[in-house]
Amino acid sequence: MGLMDQMGQVVGGLLGGQSAQNPLLQAVTSLLGNNSNLGGLAGLVQAFQKNGLGEIVNSWVSTGQNMPVSPQQIEQGLGSDVLMQLASKAGLSPQDASSQLSNLLPNLIDKLTPNGKIEADPLAQLLKLVQGK
Repeated sequence: MGLMDQMGQVVGGLLGGQSAQNPLLQAVTSLLGNNSNLGGLAGLVQAFQKNGLGEIVNSWVSTGQNMPVSPQQIEQGLGSDVLMQLASKAGLSPQDASSQLSNLLPNLIDKLTPNGKIEADPLAQLLKLVQGK
């Protein structure tokens, strides 16, 4: 099992036992590394901010209530290229991927930013969360 598979399992556990075999969860996990083409968690948050969804994504990072996001806003925030890449990796249509991501991303980003800020290495943050469980 590779590192990304292991991280997918960790993320699944943090999100209430979602299946580690969820290919979309594994695809999103691959975006979280600092070496990803998106720029890791900080790049993901910045993409939403620059695409007009700063208030929504900032609520996920903060320690307050998470604002909901629609599948259309997921596409707006990520951009259609990134959404297509995720959907392709997961074997889903872009519409199905954006629908699933609208439920997945708010919780995932919230769990990765428990102190209301983005850590330098989100994968290291995942390991800390697991060790603290």
